[in-house]
Parts: sequence; C-alpha cells; structure tokens
Amino acid sequence: MSAEQSRVDEVELFGRRLELYDLSDTLSNSTSEHEPNPHQIEYMDHLATLPIAAQLFGLEAQHFRNGLSWAYERVELTTHSGTHVDAPWHYAPDAPGGKRAMTIDEIPLSWFVGRGVVLDFHELDPQLGATDADVQRALAEAGHELRSGDVVLIRTDASEHFSEPGYEHYGCGLRRSATEWLVDNGVRLIGIDAYTLDRPVPVMAEEAKEGAHDQFWESHYLGAEKPYCHIERLAGLAGLPSATGFYVVALPFRIEAASAGWARVVAIYDKGAV
Repeated sequence: MSAEQSRVDEVELFGRRLELYDLSDTLSNSTSEHEPNPHQIEYMDHLATLPIAAQLFGLEAQHFRNGLSWAYERVELTTHSGTHVDAPWHYAPDAPGGKRAMTIDEIPLSWFVGRGVVLDFHELDPQLGATDADVQRALAEAGHELRSGDVVLIRTDASEHFSEPGYEHYGCGLRRSATEWLVDNGVRLIGIDAYTLDRPVPVMAEEAKEGAHDQFWESHYLGAEKPYCHIERLAGLAGLPSATGFYVVALPFRIEAASAGWARVVAIYDKGAV
C-alpha cells in the first residue's frame, strides 16, 4: 500500500457510508535533523522492554508470552511538532477584555469540527501571501458559500517538501486581511499544509530587519485580538476528491495549559446511505 493509498479509508456510521481522508503528516526520525522544532523517537521493541516490565511487576522472563514484553516508543518533541493545532495562548498571553488567552485544553470541541473547504493557493507568490481578496476569489472558485463554523484549509503544497531541509521556505501563507476576513465571517479553525499559517518565516524575518515590523506573524497575532485556532503541517490536501462537500474533524491532544496539541486531522465525505 502506497503512502497516498493509506490516506483513504471507509467506515459505516449512523447508517451512512463515509470516506475518510487522512490530512496529517507522519512524525518520523528521518526528518528530525532539519526540523525547526526537532523531535526524536526512540523505539523499544518487545525484547528491549522485558527487563523494564519484569522489574515493574516483580516477574521474570518466563512469565511473559514467548519471553517477550510489549513494544513502545519514547518521543521527545514540542507541542508544535508534526501536525498540530495552535491555541490563542500561542499567539499572546492576553485576550480581548483583559482576559487570559485560551490554552488548547480550554477550546470548545465545536471549534474542531465543521464543514470543510480547501482554498487553492499553491500557485500564489509566497513573498506576497494571500489577501482577503484572494480568499473570496478562491471560495468562489471552489463553489463554497462560507458559513459560521466552517473549517477552511489552505493548500500551498509546501507539504511536498516536508522531507527536505528548508521546507519552511515554501508555501503561500495568509496575510492579516485574509485571516481577519475569515474570522470575522465566523471561522474558528483554519488549517494549512505548511510550516506556518503566515508567510514563510525567512520572508517575514527579512522584511522585519528592513523595518516592516507589523507584518511579522501578522496572522498569528490577530488571534490576540480575535481569538481563533489554526492547524499547521497538514498533508494530502491535493489528494482530496473535491474542494468542498466534506467535513473536517481535527481534535487536538488535551494537554493542560498548552499552546498547542498534536492532531490527527480527517476529511470526511458522506457517500450516501448504506
């Protein structure tokens, strides 16, 4: 089974046949060395864990089936490694009205489930980024009428470079006007198949050095004024059968007081009654 084939599955639920598309990237040691947020996976097989399990339960090797224990992994990573959902606390400590910004464990579950639409920006210039006009044009091209609670996914195809050093240079991110227009129209979750929802970090950093400070992390910082969440490091958007007509489920791991949580993001197409 190829990597792309493994992204598609089917299930029968509530009398409906649902087609599932996995939109999550795979966390792998093969990319650890060039990750801006490094991670490391230590694999412990059934034999390596035997002394640990034996000591834990006061047993010996013969007490275990075939003299083998269980397999598990130790993972060192940040909450922003792999596919993850950023909470408002990531953007800034404060929220409107003098309140503390919400952490990932405080976000309502309803923010992470909704009708999905893919906006195709893979041919836009990363230097310029996508504006509110680009968002409205892409919605029209997708034939999608935006409603409050919709989940908007941004296709840049930067995910094709995740296995390469410097992948953070790829992808057309959103300018503040684009993100603000979506949030003002009831969107609480935006996803992107790139390192960041904003334009590439090297682009923003160079402009900041030249004095253009307001543009640095402009879409992130909007979340301090108008709280919303976004998903970073999606994958497989180009493989979806249509740009609309599906639902998104993007439930983040519940981590106390955290700025983000890892997520397995799925696009769900209703294929009709069983």
